[in-house]
Parts: sequence; structure tokens; C-alpha cells
Amino acid sequence: MTNTEGVFIPAKVDPEKLKSVLEDVGWRAVGGRAGIYARFAPPGDSVARSPSVIVPLDSHAPDYSDAMAFALSILTQDTDLWARAIYPRLAVATSDEFRFRKESAAPSGLIPWRSGEMLVESARLTLLAGAKSFLGSARHFVNRHGRFANRYLDQILMGQTAPGSYIITAYAPPHVAIPLKGKADVENQIAGVGTAQVREVTEAVVRAVEATTEALEHYRTSGSLAGFENGVSRGISYEMTNAILGMTVNSDEADISIEWDPTNPAPSGISSRFSFAPPDVEPLSHAAVKLAEDESSRSVTIMGRVHLLAKKEAGSPGVFGLDSLQSEGPKKVRVRLANEADYHLAVRAHDDDLALLVSGTLEKESNLNWLYNATVVRTLGSISEYVSSARRTSSRGTSIPGQTDIFDESQ
Repeated sequence: MTNTEGVFIPAKVDPEKLKSVLEDVGWRAVGGRAGIYARFAPPGDSVARSPSVIVPLDSHAPDYSDAMAFALSILTQDTDLWARAIYPRLAVATSDEFRFRKESAAPSGLIPWRSGEMLVESARLTLLAGAKSFLGSARHFVNRHGRFANRYLDQILMGQTAPGSYIITAYAPPHVAIPLKGKADVENQIAGVGTAQVREVTEAVVRAVEATTEALEHYRTSGSLAGFENGVSRGISYEMTNAILGMTVNSDEADISIEWDPTNPAPSGISSRFSFAPPDVEPLSHAAVKLAEDESSRSVTIMGRVHLLAKKEAGSPGVFGLDSLQSEGPKKVRVRLANEADYHLAVRAHDDDLALLVSGTLEKESNLNWLYNATVVRTLGSISEYVSSARRTSSRGTSIPGQTDIFDESQ
């Protein structure tokens, strides 16, 4: 890699990859000779300031290196486009590319801060949920296969956002091996025993997203959540529905797309773009609750306000208190989480005064109500909205002597 006046240029560039990148950023193929070179013209609005580029294709030609260096030097003249959209993709020799896009009312290329945080978190959770499904299907993984999924995530690079909509980019190098179990011995890894290729896991991620999209389509035509239940064997899970829910909520539209590395054969029979819209929030939310429930015990879902955060042991999922904002059921519960990642969602809800939707197994111990093996289904809006609604409901009902009023600010 060379650095010319602050502009980084990769030392080695695959010409097929370069052609694909140029087409993606708006350059047009305008001629060439098969196997020798391809000529590209810049986007229509930049013809006056950017010459055409000749991409050499024959790596065995005597002047190949010089011709490629000259082509790259022309492309670096638009320093913003080079740094933002071309260089990051060339710097990674081979990679499949995810794009997580969220449209909002903010100006082009911008997004409200909290929505941006949620988009990054949702992209991460989508990759983790799909990676878990590579090792086996489940309605609710909780911590199962979590270490393997994190090893997959450790191989992924995050790119800059693209112009226009707000887009999170993830680059997945297809041929990197991931140990199926931690600390796999070096000889087995070299031989490919006890490992999975990143491309294989990436395909599992995409197929799980595809199955979730098809379940949404089934809901639109039938009003039934059966598609989510039936799609568990194909990768649908609480984790996946909740991840996509996070992308879709508070958006005008959202989508996930995958571009397979052009130097490797793309998998067949799999879609490459999946779109979501505001009406999908309701079925995704209901499906997440349903998939999070443990059908062998009494599972409940409670909406409330977080308080009394406590994470006493390192590595433990954590415990917090929840003041219910519902008219029925216990008014206060202690929540013991099943998944450590959910604790951060509870902290955020506490810090930002957001209502939280939690599902788990309700048990009574002495005078305390506990929600065990609990999962955060999603964060909701401002607590004040739900408090006002509850007050209106309460004013029409009858108070119960001795019952604590969680809306009494003197408490």
C-alpha cells in the first residue's frame, strides 16, 4: 500500500473487483478489448472534471503494473469519492459486502443520532443471529452459539456510510476460516477440520434474513404469524426478528442488501436485497414476543420503566427492576436477563427514559415478582407518553387500596 500526499493506494488491486466498484459508484463501461482492458467513463455530472479510466485486465502484460497505477491515480483525483467509496472496498482483497440502509427525514447522508446507534446495533445483531443459525435452528438462541457468532463478527470490517440514505457497510472476507469451537488447534485449522468458511456463514445470515422477509410477506397476505414459526428451521429466530425490528422502527423505509465478491462464484437460489417498511413493525414485534416465549412454562411480556440496575458479577447477564406501565399484572418485577447483550438495552432505556418491552418466565418469591430467563423484546418511546396514557386509563378505573402508584412522583 502506498501513501501519496495523504491518499492511500492499495499495492495490489484485482481488476475485476475494480470494475465492479466503478460500476457501483456510477462509472460507465464504454468500451475496451476482452481480456486486455476496459474503458470507463465517469458519472454524467463529472465528465468535465474527470477523464475516462482504462482498467488493465491482463495481469501478465509487461505494462500491467504501470497501467493499473495510472488508472488508480486518476481515480484518486476525486479524493472524497476515493476515500469514501472506492478505496475501502479495494483495500480488502476479497469480500462479500452487506449494506444496512435506513431512510429518515434527516438531510441526505445524515440520520438522527439515536436512530443511527440503533441501526449499527441492528446490523450487528443481524449478523450475530444469522451466524448462530449456521450451527442450528432455534426459536430463541439466548446465549447458545454466541461465541461462534462473535468469532464470525471478529472477521467483519465496518465501512463508512454511503451518500444519500444512511448506510452501514460490512465487509466479510469469504475464505477466512472460523473455528467451530474455541481454540481449535492450528493443524486442524490449516487442514480445514473443525472450521467454517466466512462465506458459508454469510450465506446462513442471508438465508435467515430471506426467510424472515418471506414470513413478513405471508403475514401481509394472511394476517398470520405462522410464517415466522414455520421459518425457524430456515434461520428465523427471536434474535433475527428483533434485529430487523430495530432497523425498521422509526424509519421511512429500510433494507439489507448483499453484494457477493465478484472474484468468487455467487451462491445460487438466494436473493440479494430485502426491503422493510413501517407497517412491518407490528408483525415483527409480535413475532419477536412469540419466539421469545418458552412454551413449556408461563411466559409473559411486560412493558415498563427500568430502575434499580444491578450487574453484580462480571460476565453475568444482569438484573434490573421494572415498573409496569400496564393496567394488568404485577406492578413491579425484578428482571433476571438471559442474554448479557440485553443489559445494554436496559441501560440505554434507563438513561434515555424509554419504555421497555420484556418477555420472560414470571414467578412469585415471597413478596417479590421475578421475571426469569428474560429477554428484551424492544425499546419503545418516551416513558412520558405511556405514563400519560396510563393515567388516562387509571382515571377511568378504580384505585386499589394499598397498591403503590408508580406514577406518584413522591415515591
